[in-house]
Amino acid sequence: MSSSVPVPGRRASVSASDPPNFIPIPANTRGIPASSFGPQSPSAISGTSPRTYSTSFSTSPSASSHLRGASIGSAFHGMARQLTAFLPITYPLEEEPEKRQGAAKVLLLENINLDAADFLKKQGFEVEHVTKAWSEEELIAKLPNYQAVGIRSKTKITQKVIDANPQLLVIGCFCIGTNQVDLAHAARRGIAVFNSPYANSRSVAELVISEIIALSRQIVDRTHEMRAGIWNKISKNCWEIRGKTLGIVGYGHIGSQLSVLAEAFGMQVIYYDVIPIMPLGTARQVETLEELLSRADFVTLHVPEIQDTINMIGEAEFAQMKTGSFFINNARGKVVDLSALATALESGHLAGAAVDVFPKEPGSNGPGFNETLGDFIPRLRNVPNLILTPHIGGSTEEAQRAIGSEVSNAVWRYLTYGTSLGAVNFPEVDLRAITTNDERHIRVCHVHRNEPGVLKQINNILADHNIEKQFSDSKGDIAYLMADISGVGQEEVEGIYSGIKNTRANILTRLLCELSLASRIWP
Repeated sequence: MSSSVPVPGRRASVSASDPPNFIPIPANTRGIPASSFGPQSPSAISGTSPRTYSTSFSTSPSASSHLRGASIGSAFHGMARQLTAFLPITYPLEEEPEKRQGAAKVLLLENINLDAADFLKKQGFEVEHVTKAWSEEELIAKLPNYQAVGIRSKTKITQKVIDANPQLLVIGCFCIGTNQVDLAHAARRGIAVFNSPYANSRSVAELVISEIIALSRQIVDRTHEMRAGIWNKISKNCWEIRGKTLGIVGYGHIGSQLSVLAEAFGMQVIYYDVIPIMPLGTARQVETLEELLSRADFVTLHVPEIQDTINMIGEAEFAQMKTGSFFINNARGKVVDLSALATALESGHLAGAAVDVFPKEPGSNGPGFNETLGDFIPRLRNVPNLILTPHIGGSTEEAQRAIGSEVSNAVWRYLTYGTSLGAVNFPEVDLRAITTNDERHIRVCHVHRNEPGVLKQINNILADHNIEKQFSDSKGDIAYLMADISGVGQEEVEGIYSGIKNTRANILTRLLCELSLASRIWP
């Protein structure tokens, strides 16, 4: 592999992680008329590059000898047409200006922040924004129209959904959690999954602080009484939070931020985690969950939903808590036995609780929070000093903007440049971008099974070309290779694509090409 060296007159390479404003817009230096690209074919596979290069064709186990039902030849012609469709809005296009917005389709469900939708539209994608979650049946029926999907916590991307959508390239989880996606099966199908693990941490931590104060002062009950016309000024069983002990289960990004905020209010903080973690401030880690439950005045959960955490808090754990203590769950609905929580509240063993997440949640806003979600719901609705909120832990303007920006950028970079940095189920691979002066360049994005001999096969296929840069990494059974090759002629592209696609370990192959090469291939 040759090293990349400066070339006189060449613009410095642009990183794929740079903001969109720093991605160079390709100039039509050769003066090729826009009409030479031809009209867009309805059968063409959606391209991905609004700036410098575009997906030409890809392959998956469901399309081993053709591209989503199109022949190799039609895929080439489709690429040229898509490049016309993916020109940025500032590109001088005299004919068919309506095609400046690209045909790659992105579906955003669950009322994802509109800034994310606007960003993806500006990058050349067709975006459909839906306010509610889709069921498995809806995803199977409608998702085949899209190459990318954005979801939050209610939409479930199951193995059945993944198998029904071989065209899907990327899933964006616009939230912290990814348990709503079958990550392993998505990786086996070559689908990268991205999330936003930090962006709403502060919003959740602040919600917990507000709930601690509201529970300790019985604010929700007093508010309900006032709305009913009842004046009930009492101080019995209402407490300051200063000097009280907060027990945090899960000392990650949210738990550690909450720890700092709680200490600022004068609380003592203890925490339990499955691994040793250095505390912030004067917080102290305890050895066991049982110790935390028995010592804390307030217990709050901040753990993921995995096999080890489902129903981690139940009847036995509530019994270990101090009489008159408070319980808060803003993590995941399945980590708590809510029937046991209702019993602990009804008996008076717990003085109050706050619940933001539930094992089953309505798919859209409106009526529906009732016994159909669980027989414990009517019980919870009738107990005193209980705060019930509709999964709003990260629902602030700041958090949703930050999440929308982070995940939409990750989706755009993967589709456009092949960059998988931040993927939760995928090897993290990146290469600097191909610039406008890098003529006759192709980027190979090859997802494959992690088997011996794959790189040897790929490098043999690319042996007649100069490999400008190359990076490969693996994660479990899945490996991902990115390689930029130069000196590629029109007549060679089909052979490169077919050769890589037909290797024994292939899962998904995409070729990303810069605009001037496409112009030469399809005059």
